[in-house]
Amino acid sequence: MVKVRAARAAEAEALTGLVMRSKAHWGYDAAFLAACAPELRIRPDEVSARRIVVAEDPQGAVLGLASLEGAAPLATLGLLFVEPSAIGRGVGRLLYRDVLRRAVEQGVRRLVIDSDPHAAGFYRAMGAIAAPAAPPGPTAAAAAAAPAADRSGRLVRFEVAPAPLADWARAWTGGGRAVHVGNVAEFNAQFGDSSLDREQAAAHHYACLAAFYSPCPSALVLPRAVPAGWTDLVCRQLGWTGVEVYDGLVERGPGLVDAVRARPALAARLTGAGEPLVPWGLTRPFGLLAGRPWRPEDLRYESKAAAHGLFGRVLAQGGHPRIVLPAQVRTTTRWSAARLLSARARAGRSTVLKSEHGVGGSGTTVVTAGQVRAAGGARAVLRRLPRGPLLVEEFVEGPTEPGAVRDLTYDGFVDASGGVHEVGAALMDVTAGAYRGATVGPGAVPDWAQGPVLAFGGAVGRELAASGYRGWFDVDFVVEAAGRPAPTETNLRLTGPSVAFMVEARLDALRGAGHLVRIADRVELGARLPEAQLDELCADLARACAGLGAVFVPAIPTGAFDPAPWLGVLVAAHSLEALDAAEALVRSGAAAVGAMFDAPAPAAP
Repeated sequence: MVKVRAARAAEAEALTGLVMRSKAHWGYDAAFLAACAPELRIRPDEVSARRIVVAEDPQGAVLGLASLEGAAPLATLGLLFVEPSAIGRGVGRLLYRDVLRRAVEQGVRRLVIDSDPHAAGFYRAMGAIAAPAAPPGPTAAAAAAAPAADRSGRLVRFEVAPAPLADWARAWTGGGRAVHVGNVAEFNAQFGDSSLDREQAAAHHYACLAAFYSPCPSALVLPRAVPAGWTDLVCRQLGWTGVEVYDGLVERGPGLVDAVRARPALAARLTGAGEPLVPWGLTRPFGLLAGRPWRPEDLRYESKAAAHGLFGRVLAQGGHPRIVLPAQVRTTTRWSAARLLSARARAGRSTVLKSEHGVGGSGTTVVTAGQVRAAGGARAVLRRLPRGPLLVEEFVEGPTEPGAVRDLTYDGFVDASGGVHEVGAALMDVTAGAYRGATVGPGAVPDWAQGPVLAFGGAVGRELAASGYRGWFDVDFVVEAAGRPAPTETNLRLTGPSVAFMVEARLDALRGAGHLVRIADRVELGARLPEAQLDELCADLARACAGLGAVFVPAIPTGAFDPAPWLGVLVAAHSLEALDAAEALVRSGAAAVGAMFDAPAPAAP
């Protein structure tokens, strides 16, 4: 394994030779290289002052070097050169990330990079942001004096904002690595809601998100087998090393943690390292595995009726004038639900019908007055819905202008001592009541909505803490026509938006602050692919997104093997424009994989 260490003064001459070989790799002629040599020379007394480090292979061969120069809050990446024979092996990536790590430790908040034009693509792919052109310097002057065939123009300036791991992320797992347990099906099954898939096929797909239950995993515990190439790519994109994967433990049904506990050696390995265990949600089996007290009543606010009551109590305390609560009735019989639905339809009102539990929109149905009439009445509508208790809720009419903000969520968590930590607000993509994805990061939620959502979400968190709940939670909102957020439910577990927050925290620490991250639950594939071809597609999409300065991470790979194949994906970038471009590239690339199987067009007569 290649490691990074401090350079030694006695290596100065050898390091200068490496720098010159690396520079020559780009095809510059001898005159140009001679003009650059004085600037690129490393003197023994500079090695320590310029904070030069080297990347060294297990045999002790130096493969590259980098320097961090200047003092906080502004510093410069003065040198980053890789031995030509090692280019493309991840050495530059390793050195770059080490520079950012050291910059954070030294309090640097702005890192400037004046890049050789040939290296601009590398820095863009690593997350650096293009800045105003670099001023002329010795290297730029040498380029201007070189023959026309060798000119590559001025140096390309980039900037990075080195950032530590977010405070909330440190509090979530103590700032270290964690064991991620993908017990999605197990969490769902404990509620016995008839709107949920009994086979838990969707839950087992969604359990792949266990890769992202914290910013830095040590192990993943998964019900279904996942492609090895998937975990390799995810680790490469997020800079993880040494992640152990325990998969294929449960192909059907909800018993993931029971399967772990039935393997004493595995259970001991997962619990014996002293690292926190992070589940999708709390369950009795997980409590037994982790040695945590288990009280099912702590999850009572997973009930949409109980959550509605909690929202009402928070609003009654005052302090949230921008929040409005839709009316909700918990019906005892289908007959009473039908009467309420009929009355609302006669008044021309739309209605939201909800099961007591459900995830991702499961058990939530929006019914318009026209749909009631077209179905032949309220009873006919209800016959199509899952059995069990129903909540009849006022439908909140949203803004009418195209592109208006409609669905939002607040994420936070309650730590072991009862402290509430704010993670943030996210913009959700919800279609016909079903969650499709979310976007987090700077500017994802407009200021007029963010303030009320954060304040109300924090108040809900304090009530949850007082009730005894410990763990992750969210509060989902819809925005009504006047622009006021209306809370609709809580989730006492991890979710798709929470995964996006975890990835945002990791990328900000790895590549510089300011990432927007979007999770899309379902990106349709044009064809089912064998595992090797799926790996190739994902690698191609990662490279293409890197060219945009964006990051592509396949989040749910197992859907690619369904009869109607799909992928869950994460994309990240430093601007909304780049984020949208990356998502469009991924969707078009995924759809195009079936083109090779299309029948040829008939020949013209």
